Amino acid sequence: MNGPSEAVAVAVTVPMEYGLLLAAILFSIGLISIMVRRNIIFILMSLEIMLNACGLAFIFAGAHWGLADGQIMFMLILAVAAAEVAIGLGLLLQAHNRFRTLDIDNASNLRG
Repeated sequence: MNGPSEAVAVAVTVPMEYGLLLAAILFSIGLISIMVRRNIIFILMSLEIMLNACGLAFIFAGAHWGLADGQIMFMLILAVAAAEVAIGLGLLLQAHNRFRTLDIDNASNLRG
């Protein structure tokens, strides 16, 4: 039968509710962090957490129904997240070079 050299594949399924609960918790952490933090870098990281939570929800929903739509949407979310990081960090570096701060509370001084 199964000797020590034979590998046995075991399918482990995670209930969809657990995956969606994890995605909701991650999204909530990101949302609370956006509302609480004042540093632009942490706000960008929180947006990434929220985007990944949405992607995780799409992955679990697609796996639940046996469709590849969730994976396709996750790839789209990854592309949007990469573009957001590139543009956001570029703007962030320019703002830091010009104003010497990354604190959002000082955003009223960024006009001049």
